[in-house]
Amino acid sequence: MMASGYQTQIEPADISANVAGNRLCVIQSGPERLATLLKLIDNAQNHIAMITYNFANDAAGQAVMTALARAAGRGVTVHLSIDDFGSSKTAQSFFAPLIDAGGVVQRFGVGWSRRYLVRNHQKLAVFDRAIALMGGFNIADAYFAPRSDPGGWRDLGLLIEGPAVEACQRWCDGLEQWMAQPHQSWRALSQLIRSFHSDGHALSLLIGGPTPRLSPWARQLRQDISLGSSMTAAMAYFSPNAGFLRRLSALAMRGGTSLILPAISDNGATVGASRLFYAYLLKRQVRLYEYDASLLHTKICVIDNITYIGSANLDMRSLYVNVELMLRIDDADFAEKCRDLIQDLAHQSTMVTDDIHKARATWLNRIRWALSWLMVGVIDYGVTRRLNFGLPKRN
Repeated sequence: MMASGYQTQIEPADISANVAGNRLCVIQSGPERLATLLKLIDNAQNHIAMITYNFANDAAGQAVMTALARAAGRGVTVHLSIDDFGSSKTAQSFFAPLIDAGGVVQRFGVGWSRRYLVRNHQKLAVFDRAIALMGGFNIADAYFAPRSDPGGWRDLGLLIEGPAVEACQRWCDGLEQWMAQPHQSWRALSQLIRSFHSDGHALSLLIGGPTPRLSPWARQLRQDISLGSSMTAAMAYFSPNAGFLRRLSALAMRGGTSLILPAISDNGATVGASRLFYAYLLKRQVRLYEYDASLLHTKICVIDNITYIGSANLDMRSLYVNVELMLRIDDADFAEKCRDLIQDLAHQSTMVTDDIHKARATWLNRIRWALSWLMVGVIDYGVTRRLNFGLPKRN
């Protein structure tokens, strides 16, 4: 049931729609995302659940932490889950005001084991079990920067108000319970991911993670790509396996595939890993664009009338390793609006032609790209940030 007053919480956005009784709003502006997040925290009356990968000790992080502590101080139940690796630079003392006010802070981390590379990469906040905010953005200054800032991350947030929020809260509850166990069972986490189902046909909350077989998110995406007639996507990282590449290529031959990928990143190896596949994709009529106005962190994909928005990229880690969260929206009108959003990114990007790619594809660069894919696909991103193999990087 919706908490009173939340019908007026969502402000006008670049894209808004009503889908199966849910009000959806896409927020592209970084400052607006931060303002919206702070407003939702300040207006919460009973409960806040937040999951994020990186919670930084900077101006944005301090503003959000202060708001969360203030909410806990007035009696709101606050649960914050962060990834121990993604937030490794943020000392536990930073969260003391929230903990002292009665809030709960949980860190996702698996220690030095064969599961060390697994990250909780999700981004989700649920307020009073009535409204949710999700997307690809972390809690750090760069993710809330204006579009004019070349050092900021170009990202988006999705506000959800309606029946679909129940599934968001149910997932938060399940993850919180698992993280609260004194001896966290990996098998139990895998079972939690595989068994989670969101009610409703038009909106489905899909979870990704390290499961024995394909996770619900990866399985559904594979099916939609296999059955689709066209696809357009903007992704921060792109380095899937051979099977996904073949399906994307088949989709391109059936009706068309467009990918907007970053020209430059804080992690140059991820750019090189994507470029390794350009010759294969261009040969199969995939339209490729590289966005260079700022750092691309958007994760949005439209296949026919289906839109995916959330935390996952089209890379090996997001498909098979990281714990991820994607909302699948089956609505023609919303899909068309999101296609226009992606097309706008394409207009701000450089189209990669055969000539452009061939000029780049020197033998040295091909070696760099192959090594980048190996590092990105097998070894943690934190390592690749220190081993960029001479590829472009922006600090």
